[in-house]
Amino acid sequence: MKLKLLILLALVTVVHAHGQECPNIVYPANGANNIPVDATIDWETVDGVPSYNITLGTSPGGNDILSSQFASTSAYTPPMGLPANTTIYVTIILYFFDKPNITCFSYSFTTQPLTTVPECTELTNPTDLSSDVNPNTNISWAYVYGAEGYRLSLGTTAGGTDLLDDFDVQNTLTYNPTTDLPAESTIYATVVPYNSLGNAIGCTYQQFATRAESDIPDCTNIIYPQDGETNVPLSPLLEWYAVPNTTGYIVTIGTTPSGTDILDGSIFYTSSTPVVNFEPNKTFFIWITPFNEAGQAEGCIQTSFTTIVGCGPYLDFETGEYITINPTMDFPDSFSTCQNDGPLTITAPDIAEGYRWYSIDEFENEMLISTTKDVTITANGLYRYEIYNTANQDGNIIECPTSKVFEVVSSQVPTIEDIIPEITDSSLNLTVIASGMGDYEYAIDDIDGPYSDNNIFNNVSQGNHKIYVRDKNGCGIASEEYAQDLTINGFPNFFTPNGDSVNDYWQFIQPQGTDKVVLKSIRIFDRYGNFLKQISPNSLGWDGNLRGRPLPSDSYWFVAINDSDQVIKGHFALKR
Repeated sequence: MKLKLLILLALVTVVHAHGQECPNIVYPANGANNIPVDATIDWETVDGVPSYNITLGTSPGGNDILSSQFASTSAYTPPMGLPANTTIYVTIILYFFDKPNITCFSYSFTTQPLTTVPECTELTNPTDLSSDVNPNTNISWAYVYGAEGYRLSLGTTAGGTDLLDDFDVQNTLTYNPTTDLPAESTIYATVVPYNSLGNAIGCTYQQFATRAESDIPDCTNIIYPQDGETNVPLSPLLEWYAVPNTTGYIVTIGTTPSGTDILDGSIFYTSSTPVVNFEPNKTFFIWITPFNEAGQAEGCIQTSFTTIVGCGPYLDFETGEYITINPTMDFPDSFSTCQNDGPLTITAPDIAEGYRWYSIDEFENEMLISTTKDVTITANGLYRYEIYNTANQDGNIIECPTSKVFEVVSSQVPTIEDIIPEITDSSLNLTVIASGMGDYEYAIDDIDGPYSDNNIFNNVSQGNHKIYVRDKNGCGIASEEYAQDLTINGFPNFFTPNGDSVNDYWQFIQPQGTDKVVLKSIRIFDRYGNFLKQISPNSLGWDGNLRGRPLPSDSYWFVAINDSDQVIKGHFALKR
């Protein structure tokens, strides 16, 4: 699987077009009122859409509340909440990686008004009472309901403000001090959320201890997915805490603790990146190492997470083995039957929890024809064989299938329609014409072959031959004799004067089934017109010699005169 990791730099806005369906909104409904300010915006997924982006504004298509943000699933929770008592317009963008994005029409809802001041919050980085904190750390805290901003104080004494005095960081959840915090000191931080009704009441300081100054950056902690988290979406937003004094982050992801097969030391200059198309039901191991000009952070810890349960492969932590739930398949590409043998019954050769067989019509529509290990097929065509195992995911049973399309063809005994000869002076070529429903192969003179897909036999000996045509699927063999007419109007087209007493003489042969031909003389010439021999029609014929000397293999000519003084001319071959 090739994984696409992209840093979102910009979005292409296009009109809702291209025939792509925009998602239905789940929550809040269009026109809804009195929506909590910490609401999660939820919409239905759309087939074929790999990812989504979302913008929030006070006007249709606006982004003054939230600029375009990547949504790893079909839901988004604004990390700093929504403004109270405000009509908010939501715009969903269908995000593609191989074609223009599609911006859907905006819809709106109205948030509820504030009724009280916000609660106090807690530090998330550094956490309360933590130690060995890098002096160049940033300060982060958790969102609280109804907060419209936060005031931060930092000091070296409990509740002190000597480092930062009640600074309004506005509606953000992190602050990067303009100078490093004092090294090897206890730092006291007080965060007070506020809204239009007033400040949070009773918020007290939290504290952490810094370590000695260091040029190299500290390690970061992953925000999402948390170490060991399961059921992680297949297209999550990987996010980690930003580390001060850092140039960038080296990110490695593998499917084994030492693997780098997904991402091998890629460098990112932000503290998050979307990932598209993780495999389901698989464990991924991730390293994030901050770096700067002084070097890389030391001792950073590897974390892991597992994507939503699918069919594998995924790591079994107890055994250390990778497990695949899909059954393995060993199944042929096609089946052949003999036309008169009746229906074809196929028994699945594979072990699985369930079986399905489908027929596929000319429009590629499928129809289920069997749910057992056996299927009976009565017609040629395409079929799909599917086997599956099941897995239990939080009480839900999912199927993990393996399938293959195969073809059923029907054969029959061939019929030899014709054997077409091509006769030359020195050779005989035979072309076999066979018909029937099947895949055929051809042999000559021996029923056991060798057989060939070629239906033409070249340079075979003059004379009679037996042709065999065999169905490759074992449905039968057809045979036919080829009887060569060795004469043209009674004159042989070759002879072989080699002393074996077979075809040793060239002589006129009276054709059968015709009126008797009476010849007065037959004269023989070489190819240059030189007279060689005159033979009597009643003799054995010419033996291929001239004055007792054998003439070579070649073409020779004859001129015969019948009793009506008609002249008959032709040629023949002498073969030795």
